[in-house]
Amino acid sequence: MRTSILAGAAAGTLLAAGVAGPALAVDDGMTELSVLHGIPDLTVDVYVNGDLTLDDFAPGDLAGPLSLDPGTYSVAITASDAADDSDPVLGPIDLPLEEGMSYTAVAHLDEGGEATANLFTNDISETASGEGRLTVRHTAAAPAVDVWANGEVAFESLANPDEVMADLPAATYEAAVSVAGETDPVLGPTDVPVEEGMNTIVYAWGSAEDGTLAVAVQSVATHTGMPSAVSAGTQGLAAEGSGFPAGLVVVGAAMVAAAGLATRAVLVRR
Repeated sequence: MRTSILAGAAAGTLLAAGVAGPALAVDDGMTELSVLHGIPDLTVDVYVNGDLTLDDFAPGDLAGPLSLDPGTYSVAITASDAADDSDPVLGPIDLPLEEGMSYTAVAHLDEGGEATANLFTNDISETASGEGRLTVRHTAAAPAVDVWANGEVAFESLANPDEVMADLPAATYEAAVSVAGETDPVLGPTDVPVEEGMNTIVYAWGSAEDGTLAVAVQSVATHTGMPSAVSAGTQGLAAEGSGFPAGLVVVGAAMVAAAGLATRAVLVRR
């Protein structure tokens, strides 16, 4: 599902990664939503069902997850510090969220540099004992890329806004990214840990042309009964009367994605 939610963006200058703490498994009868802001140099306010829920939401911010009742939520994007959502930059937009599912809404640039957004469904199905899941999502204004793991090409020609997934033995993998068909890394190599019972989701965002390529990393628990930590942070998105904790650490990064040399790799064409 692709939904355009922002009208434009300008180039930034920082290379950064947003890292969210692990999300708990989805509660029975509920749905889960996180939000990633992946458009450089554009700070916004986000309103949900008419309430200001993300104030001064900056590029690289990764907020959530929020446990919500299933249903359709109205989201409006305004200029930062707007008095209300009566004059949105874009929206309001309806996001239908189903019971028992985990979602991440990502505002980002398409391959040509235009602002757009995608609502991704996070795979929280059970992983085998001793394994974790790795998901890589291309949400950057950049051409198709190859994803390398431990010195070999693991995924070929990953294009915006596609994703790849693989269940891997829990371990640390050396990851790098190159332009499709080339060998020199655009980002990386760097070490990426894949944890048992977790879906580690890596997002490439920003613009290659403007030098703002960056990475955000999100961890979501799968249905394995593995213990998981509560997300850290204070900023967040909430429905009325709810809190939306956010985990955000902005750090220097030189990595766009990671993958392991394992079976059950899936390329999802969105």
